[in-house]
Amino acid sequence: MSPKPAKKKSTARKTTTPVKKRPPAKPARGKSLVGKTAAKKAAGMTTQETSAPPEQSSDKLTFNHAMVYVKDVAGAIAFYRDWLGFKVIEDFRHEGKSVYARLRAPGGDGTIALHQAGPGASVASDGVRLYFEVRDLDDFCHKLRKRGFYFTQLPQMMPWGWRHAYLNDPEGHEISLYWAGDLRMKKTVMKVAREAAAR
Repeated sequence: MSPKPAKKKSTARKTTTPVKKRPPAKPARGKSLVGKTAAKKAAGMTTQETSAPPEQSSDKLTFNHAMVYVKDVAGAIAFYRDWLGFKVIEDFRHEGKSVYARLRAPGGDGTIALHQAGPGASVASDGVRLYFEVRDLDDFCHKLRKRGFYFTQLPQMMPWGWRHAYLNDPEGHEISLYWAGDLRMKKTVMKVAREAAAR
């Protein structure tokens, strides 16, 4: 009768051993969430940066990002990163030179891409302007001015009810820093239109 308890003990050891070995083996196969998070951190990416936007539907069109063509990608990266606070998600290089980059705005999920323009190609952006919203607009612009940044228009209230400042990036692309607040998703009623209607 004495061998029976011994068999039960050895059976218990055999069943528990594989359970203990499985968790450490998963990261090596890339199936563990911890392993994936570590890989993202090693690549300089966060879970937020790689996850899909909430409420994204496969049957509905959503705006992803704006592509900006530039002659000097490294210089453009420095501007958007060091002056406006964007975080670099990707900096793709060819023969040691930055030719493509993706950057994420310091607040929210908005992203832009910077792409090397072809030889002799124009990077003029007449008719296109990039808009970046910041609640504390005046303070944000004041800090940039203290560092020597030049604005084509300092923050001021516009006829449509949004407060705007205008500037250009190093390659002449127009940018507006603004704050719309609660009016952002409401229909714009221009001051001049209201005055005309009142006549």
